[in-house]
Amino acid sequence: MNFVQPIRDQEKISKMKEYFKRCNQRNYILFLLGISTGLRISDILQLKKEDLLGTHIIIRERKTRKQKRIRIPPSSRNELSEYAKSLNDGDYIIKSRQGCNNPIDRSTAYRILRQAAEFINLKEIGTHTLRKTFGYHFYKQTKDVAMLQELFNHSSPSVTLRYIGINQDSMDKAMEKFKI
Repeated sequence: MNFVQPIRDQEKISKMKEYFKRCNQRNYILFLLGISTGLRISDILQLKKEDLLGTHIIIRERKTRKQKRIRIPPSSRNELSEYAKSLNDGDYIIKSRQGCNNPIDRSTAYRILRQAAEFINLKEIGTHTLRKTFGYHFYKQTKDVAMLQELFNHSSPSVTLRYIGINQDSMDKAMEKFKI
């Protein structure tokens, strides 16, 4: 299994958004949902039209089986709800082209992200990159590791910091200054 990183650079996030907007609206929404809510890919793929029409997404997490209520950030809400309104009632948000009304699978989501990452020359990307990117930027903006730990349902702050790459950032910075 490959180790993936968050997208730390805001410019690269913007380039990913631009790429998806030009190529495919559904894929853009997949990316936007991941980086703005911190949901796992398995939970994103199960969302339907109705899930994006309010101010919150209410789900039962597939991994933990816990019910979760996530506020859709105002910065993303308009785009997400406009896209949802373009769908039929009961449609999956990230709908597959195969079948009548099925979501894409995890491997398709991975291929979508890899293709965009290659286009902008981004390495170490996978489906967890979306969640990690959300976490990294949430932490950088708020410095609230306890809140992020709760959002991610992690067992400790150290697990959360390692997950979002903050520990790696600290080690990299320390090594830059190190000399013998």
